[in-house]
Amino acid sequence: MTTLSETDALDGLRDALGQLKNRETVALQLLESSAKHSFDPDTELDWDAPLEDGKWFWPPELVSLYGTPLWRRMSEEQRMLLSRHEAAALASLGIWFELILMQLLVRHIYDKSATSAHVRYALTEIEDECRHSKMFARVIEHSGTPWYPVTRVHHNLGRLFKTISTTPGSFTATLLGEEVLDWMQRLTFPDERVQPLIRGVTRIHVIEEARHVRYAREELRRQMMTAPRWSQEFTRVSSGEFARVFSVAFVNPEVYTNVGLDRREAVAQVRASAHRREVMQQGAKKLTDFLDDIGVLRGVGRRLWRSSGLLA
Repeated sequence: MTTLSETDALDGLRDALGQLKNRETVALQLLESSAKHSFDPDTELDWDAPLEDGKWFWPPELVSLYGTPLWRRMSEEQRMLLSRHEAAALASLGIWFELILMQLLVRHIYDKSATSAHVRYALTEIEDECRHSKMFARVIEHSGTPWYPVTRVHHNLGRLFKTISTTPGSFTATLLGEEVLDWMQRLTFPDERVQPLIRGVTRIHVIEEARHVRYAREELRRQMMTAPRWSQEFTRVSSGEFARVFSVAFVNPEVYTNVGLDRREAVAQVRASAHRREVMQQGAKKLTDFLDDIGVLRGVGRRLWRSSGLLA
């Protein structure tokens, strides 16, 4: 297979979604947006305000046990407590993921011109992710909940992935980590049932992550058109496996123990929940449609994505 140079990719190359945009033009647009719409969570959010009684930390419909027999047996107070711990678990997952993402971005730009807008935007995104990770850590502490690290197995798989991942594989994983949570957060920040601090955190994250998603999508399209065939196939398989890890790690089972529930019963009911399956698939749909269009969801990779539960 003949691979295309970066120059070719910038000169009228088209995929199923149309003509690829100039990498520098996209980066300049994102840099302009960053200058206008970036936030410092330390000053933007009211960290001194007390938590409000009777408010959720995550919309109830997005809590993992929603609609299950166990949910129906729980008191409203216990349901809200579970939402508090699941919000902390998702913030913990976000920190883990963003630490991986920042390392992948540094790898991506290591061999590129430091004066290019493409590299400057990557560095800007790393700045964003640093602030997000600090913001997530602070909201966990403010909520009075523990930090919920991923399992040792997933922690070490993340270490392996960020070491061996190809560029298209890195951007596929980036989108997986960003777009499912983004869909949930877009439902969260306007929801007046939710704690104001959580709404503020999710609003900042949604606004800034929209730029990150565009950067990753544009670059992944280019990579899937120009990478060698072996790299494209590796991306399909590795992204499918990452989807399986992500879907399992999305809710830390320790949250059930910490709110007084039987962990095994809770995990079993979440796995059997048609509502939860629909939430996860709906959250991933924009991403899986995009990945399907650009040729990522093929062969073994597609089967792995199906087994993750994120692809219908």
